[in-house]
Amino acid sequence: MLDFTEYSKIFLSLFAILDPIGMIPIIIAFTLELTPQKRARIGRMASLSVLGILLTALLIGEWVLEFFGISIHSFRVAGGILLLLMSIAMLFGNKDKRSPNDSIDGEATSSFAIVPLSTPLLAGPGAISTIILDAHKGHGIGHYAVLGLVIILLSFIVWLTFLIAPWISKRLGRIGSDVFSRLMGLILASIAVEFIAGGLRGLFPALG
Repeated sequence: MLDFTEYSKIFLSLFAILDPIGMIPIIIAFTLELTPQKRARIGRMASLSVLGILLTALLIGEWVLEFFGISIHSFRVAGGILLLLMSIAMLFGNKDKRSPNDSIDGEATSSFAIVPLSTPLLAGPGAISTIILDAHKGHGIGHYAVLGLVIILLSFIVWLTFLIAPWISKRLGRIGSDVFSRLMGLILASIAVEFIAGGLRGLFPALG
């Protein structure tokens, strides 16, 4: 096992990569058309999905990528393309593509909570690759147990983030939220480009 300082660094690095506080504006934009009940459902599903994705990455992440012959850089490019498509829908105000609405059933809402909110926005290539690398820093059940607790704590913070988002959305108002959604679409497009560029630099080092 590592010492407390090292595990604190791991927690802080993963917190910075997931950036749940910085995700609040994007969460508002994606869930603008939803009822409080569906927002709460998406929040629960998203936090549980982040938990499941990161725990899977901790335990078998490297093996899964190797089994399918997928590099983390390819995963980053794919995630960036997905985010870019979602951001375009947000910029042009296509609500049917931007977020689920009240006529969509619970299964579709759950799927939306997983993609794109849980991954690649929260538990994306950066978080997954960091977990895989951190798993190799130590050995034994204790090391993996502490990393598991770190992931559980981060998932809980993600859930709290979804609880805070509606409170902020109410204070923006309808017009403010709509303008805000367009702005977040532009920012999300920029994030997508960074995802794609980072992945391409990894796949083609000459581009760096």
